[in-house]
Amino acid sequence: MREGSYDMSDGPSATGMDRVLRFPAFQGEIGVAREEITPPAGIYWRLWGASRHDVAEGVHRPLWLTAIALRTGPDRDPLVLVESDLISLRDQKDVDRFVPGVLDELSLTPARFILSFGHSHASHYLSAKAEPEWPGGALIEPYWRRVRQALCDAARRALAEAVPATLTWHTGRCNLATNRDLVDTQPGRDRLVCGFNPEVEADDTVVVGRVTDADGRIIATIVNYACHPTTLAWENRLVSPDYVGAVRETIEKETGGAPSLFLQGASGELAPRYQYVGDPAVADANGKHLGYAALAALADMEPPGTELVFDRVVESGAPLAVWKRRAITCNGRLRAATATVDLPLKDWPPAAELDREYRTTGDRALKERLRRKRDVRLAIGDGSTYPLPIWVWQVGDAVLAGCLDINASLKGARF
Repeated sequence: MREGSYDMSDGPSATGMDRVLRFPAFQGEIGVAREEITPPAGIYWRLWGASRHDVAEGVHRPLWLTAIALRTGPDRDPLVLVESDLISLRDQKDVDRFVPGVLDELSLTPARFILSFGHSHASHYLSAKAEPEWPGGALIEPYWRRVRQALCDAARRALAEAVPATLTWHTGRCNLATNRDLVDTQPGRDRLVCGFNPEVEADDTVVVGRVTDADGRIIATIVNYACHPTTLAWENRLVSPDYVGAVRETIEKETGGAPSLFLQGASGELAPRYQYVGDPAVADANGKHLGYAALAALADMEPPGTELVFDRVVESGAPLAVWKRRAITCNGRLRAATATVDLPLKDWPPAAELDREYRTTGDRALKERLRRKRDVRLAIGDGSTYPLPIWVWQVGDAVLAGCLDINASLKGARF
């Protein structure tokens, strides 16, 4: 679904051929609901190894959690996707503790529920675990419970408020994301560092979903883009969704306040070229960049429930190809499946060894790096392979695919 589908088949047009431009779509019942999940003042918040502070001093923009529910009818099993401004679930233990309870409360099977994270490095982990030495660590588990309740509340409201609607997809382009694998060529170093590499082309695809009600009014939008939200880094002292907040604000201003969901893509090697700053205005500028690109894709879409069809040739100063819009019945199919794929792992030390190094080092930055590496090892195990869970949804003509990343968050979504 890169540019909309183009089909040419036998049909009733005057030329004897039916040439059609149709955008992927789903028609059924769709509901959207949102809850605020900004963490409380004083909670442990250190997210960067280079950071010299452990607790945020304020809020740049609030954090949100948004649920979208899709179903083919009022009595049919729904698909529920929840996106949040958090980084991720911290490890597999938190996944095992958080997700089953949510599924039980919402009466969903695992395949029909997706939890996606915007992955801002200025937000917060979804975790019930705190190290004893963390200031504000006692606030982490109550916050975990609050997010869980907000998720269930938003999902229930989305299901209760679902209305007949059409979800239509289109793609655009945005060059906010750049390759972030740069070779450090300083004498004696010759290593790969994480930052803007202007010599490698980056994926610039932005996928936009438009949800319209029976009257054609936009009631929600979805933006899928791959770019690490690492604008705000170790000098930043404010809780923030990073650029994602301004993406939403920019789109919602132009769509009558309709909620906009952001789905982070496979962004391992992608980030803004200008990042690692403490100025929230830079994050806002990055978000407007992507927001305007998404709006351009929205503006390029055909009206909901229509396609363009080649109609006839009119002889004029030149032979003119005339295309017309015609109404269509959109695909109403929903399917969900999960699977696992065995992936080979790097040759890392076992989790116990990494934990010993973490406990004994006095280097603040190295300590943070070792803790994260240990937690990754705990999540994936000490073996040589990892069974990577994947989710695949058919939503009308489109397919959504995502995977569990090594920090236990659903990322890698791409349509």
